[in-house]
Amino acid sequence: MTQPATIGELRASGYADRTVKEELRANLLTKLQAGEPLFPNIVGFDTSVLPALERGILAGHDLILLGERGQAKTRLIRNIVELLDEEAPAIAGCEVHDHPFRPICARCRSLVAAEDDAVPIHWIGRDQRYAEKLATPDTSVADLIGDVDPIRVAEGRYLGDELTIHYGLIPRTNRGVVAINELPDLPERIQVSLFNILEERDVQIRGYRIRLPLDLLLVATANPEDYTHRGRIVSPLKDRFGTQVRTHYPETPAEEIRIMEQEARPAAGVVPLRVPRYMEELLAGLTGELRRSPHVNHRSGVSVRYSIGNLETLAAAAVRRAARTGEPEAVPRVCDLPSVLESSLGRVEFDTIEEGREEEILLRALRQAELDVFRRRLSGFDFGPILSRFAEGFVAETSDLTPASTVLAQFGELPGLAKLLERLGVEEESPGVAASALEFALEGLHLSRRLNKDQAGRLGSYRYEGIQDP
Repeated sequence: MTQPATIGELRASGYADRTVKEELRANLLTKLQAGEPLFPNIVGFDTSVLPALERGILAGHDLILLGERGQAKTRLIRNIVELLDEEAPAIAGCEVHDHPFRPICARCRSLVAAEDDAVPIHWIGRDQRYAEKLATPDTSVADLIGDVDPIRVAEGRYLGDELTIHYGLIPRTNRGVVAINELPDLPERIQVSLFNILEERDVQIRGYRIRLPLDLLLVATANPEDYTHRGRIVSPLKDRFGTQVRTHYPETPAEEIRIMEQEARPAAGVVPLRVPRYMEELLAGLTGELRRSPHVNHRSGVSVRYSIGNLETLAAAAVRRAARTGEPEAVPRVCDLPSVLESSLGRVEFDTIEEGREEEILLRALRQAELDVFRRRLSGFDFGPILSRFAEGFVAETSDLTPASTVLAQFGELPGLAKLLERLGVEEESPGVAASALEFALEGLHLSRRLNKDQAGRLGSYRYEGIQDP
């Protein structure tokens, strides 16, 4: 059907006159009653964060999301926008997207008074009904609310004329969703300008005696006050947010891995890339160890983006090796892990007193993660055939540029390799995967103090040999 093009046609169509919060509530209830997933791309919040968010929307509250960095706060807000109608009518040419039945700006009020049902309308999509602002110290009231436009004054209008106002970001998102990220970073005098918007639902601009009753949902994000030294949310403003939603990091390694797989953008190569599950578990375990470490600044946290970036670096190291050596498949191995630590060192904030211990702390966390995955995956596995070779003086060498075929050739026919791959959850055997699994087993045996390992340089070669009797 052709969409209504005037206010009169819109009235005749029986269009429902709803506020933004009523629209969000109705569409949320429709999804809940149909059993549809609310935010299918949000992992790990189903029983903790989303119920609180749903209650806030159903209550018609403005929302504040509290959590450390990398906890999907902004993504949650952008998913709320999907609860808006696909399109909404607005008076054509209006800066603040006036509702055809309830115009609020001077221009549209006079237009409707003069032309009534003949006033033209247009339809705006969800993307035009969402605005996002990162709070920075240089943000001004004019940016958010508005100010006098000197050009309009120069065109001949009087200063007392409401039409001389240039509206800011919030009025221009009337009938939509406004997000303010990192609200504590907003200067307190600017936070005060939001009081009326959250309580009386209107804006005041300089000395103008106007009331602009806005129809919108305001959502803010912030770190908990204990976790930031940059600023604070003034108490009267906190009181005006109806619902507080507390976010958190993934609660299980499986959730961390799902997010990594969903968000990572591995480097594309000329050969297929295959990341074994146990390597992903290792990266998730590294992040978990750092979040629990007393040497890491917990007020800052260790973002999920840290895990995602590590997976991308690990994949890039495997692609680089395949390109340099001509391997038919890029498969990450334990020898690629030092490059992950090196590239991610600056992404973790430490609380240690001693300078220069950052690399040591990261390496210790990595080794613990490797050992945990090794024990979980290969506990009780018979390593006798492998260890017997090392007991006879066998030495295995590898590096970040050693092809998988070279690694395997050192061992020749190795009994138990198929069972090793099975225990590690490998369904399809290939030289790349077999070399990766073998390196993982050797590293686990070293960390279990059943093999010696010599390393030449941070990104150099590795030499595994048997433990000599004293």
